[in-house]
Amino acid sequence: MTVLSLHPLGEAALCCTLPAPPSFETSLAQQQRIWQLAAELAKVDGVQELIPGMNNLTLVFDPLRTEAAALEQAVQALWAKPPRRRQLGRVVEIPVRYGGEAGPDLAEVAAHCGMTADEVVRRHTAADYVVYFIGFQPGFAYLGGLDEALHTPRRSEPRVAVPAGSVGIGGAQTGIYPLATPGGWQLIGRTALTLFDPLAEPPTLLAPGDRVRFVAETA
Repeated sequence: MTVLSLHPLGEAALCCTLPAPPSFETSLAQQQRIWQLAAELAKVDGVQELIPGMNNLTLVFDPLRTEAAALEQAVQALWAKPPRRRQLGRVVEIPVRYGGEAGPDLAEVAAHCGMTADEVVRRHTAADYVVYFIGFQPGFAYLGGLDEALHTPRRSEPRVAVPAGSVGIGGAQTGIYPLATPGGWQLIGRTALTLFDPLAEPPTLLAPGDRVRFVAETA
C-alpha cells in the first residue's frame, strides 16, 4: 500500500501527501483513492473542508471540536481500508472553437508537434479526459489524459490577459480558463460554456472524477 504522509498546515489543517506515481494509469488510481478518502473524512466530526489536489488532500478542521492527533489517526485508519471500485463521474461535453482568434497558438502547437492544425484538433477531441482536481482558479480543472503527441511547453512569455473559456495546453496537461486571467498556456481554442458561476449550486461546472470530451465547433 502506498504510504500516506501527514503534516500540519497551521493549527487547523492537515496535508495528506502521496509520492508522485510513475504513470498516468497509476496516477488515476491514486487520485481515486484520494477522492475516496475525502468522501470518508467528510463524515468525521470536526472536519470543515476537504480540498483534493494532485497526489494530496488538504483537510481543514475546527480545533475546538477535534484535535490534530485524533484526525491523523482517523486519516491513517481510513487510508488503510481497501480501495473500493469507483465509477467515474459525469461525462461533460465542451464545445470548442479551435484556431483563429479563439485559439491563437494552434499553429505554434502544430509546428511544435510536427503535425497539421487539423491533426491537433483531431487528437485533442479524440481523448477522454478525467478531472483530477480543481485549482489555480475557481472552476479550473486539471485534466489527465492528453495525448503525448500534443505535449507542448508553456509560452516563454505568459499573456497578461487570457479570455475566459480559453482552452490551452501546458506541458502534459490541457485545461480551460474559467475566468479572464494572466496565463502562459498555449491557447488552441475557446468555449462559450461557463465554468464558474458563484451564484450556481454547485458553482463549478466540473468536479473531480468527471470525464471531459472536447467537441470541435470550428477548426
